[in-house]
Amino acid sequence: MIETQIYHHLGAFKTESGDQLSELEIAFTSFGKLNSTRSNVVWICHAFTADSHPEDWWPGMVGENKFFSPDKYFIVCANILGSNYGSTSPLSINPLMGKPYYRDFPLLTVRDLVAAHLLLAKYLKIETIHLLIGGSIGGYQAIEWAIMKPNMIEHLIMIASGAKTSPWRRAHNSTQRMIIEADKTYFEDIPMGGLNGMKAARSMALLSYRNEKTYRLTQSESDDNMLYNFKVDSYQRYQGEKLAKRFNAYSYYTLLKMLDTHDIGRKRGGAINALKQIRAKTLILGIESDLLFFIEDQMFMYQFIPNAKLVMIQSDYGHDGFLLENEKISNELSAFVERD
Repeated sequence: MIETQIYHHLGAFKTESGDQLSELEIAFTSFGKLNSTRSNVVWICHAFTADSHPEDWWPGMVGENKFFSPDKYFIVCANILGSNYGSTSPLSINPLMGKPYYRDFPLLTVRDLVAAHLLLAKYLKIETIHLLIGGSIGGYQAIEWAIMKPNMIEHLIMIASGAKTSPWRRAHNSTQRMIIEADKTYFEDIPMGGLNGMKAARSMALLSYRNEKTYRLTQSESDDNMLYNFKVDSYQRYQGEKLAKRFNAYSYYTLLKMLDTHDIGRKRGGAINALKQIRAKTLILGIESDLLFFIEDQMFMYQFIPNAKLVMIQSDYGHDGFLLENEKISNELSAFVERD
């Protein structure tokens, strides 16, 4: 197990919305060795409820003899603000009140997540990132980073992601927040508050992470005469319970609000102008069966990012294909990096 490290930033951190955190903690892991020219840095941006251990949630891609091998790269992955895996979050102590923030935690934007990780990069003395990669909202972070610091990133890879959060995805986020709010314990500001609401919200979200074909392949009944106790019912409940064992409703709610803020064109003269500012060699990987990020999202980025390549991957797993189609993704990454 790779040890989690904590970077303590003692200065004030002002968020894009104007709120302020008096100090920050950022949980991160790093493994592999920097080469003599410090030119082998890979920074992995994690998705919604993941953590700073990509070797655990992306085992087909990260580790010995995998595409992201510590024998070749110096790999960094940092936990995002708002998450309950070690970085400053709603469960952190609010120094002004002497108790956890809970619902009083400041509104975060994707740009805030990147700004915090830029502080960590400075602490690690990383000035250039050879390859910056993120899937889903990890891609949100990666594309923001490539715009905020265009000369810092050499290769940018986004998988199943987009340049802005669409009304369709905001509707998913809003509905999940409504489900959490239906659990009255969420408003009690206690460590386990909103837990049952989060279980139901996760169950709903899973329908967008996969698709109808995935469920038909994995959850169909062999007995056509069944009237109750269907396989899919226990599966949906299991997924909610599984998340509740490792995540927190206040962090979940905070991150849902953060997702809504994603729009690379904000205060940059629009998304097209922002995309044109990217200088990194860019690979855009879309999932053909994705119900959250459609081919139109990928085409939009491809059309306006200079020097970009677009590949659409066939998968039965929908949006979750970015975590599961490891062989296909590895092949595309190899071709992309070797081309350079």
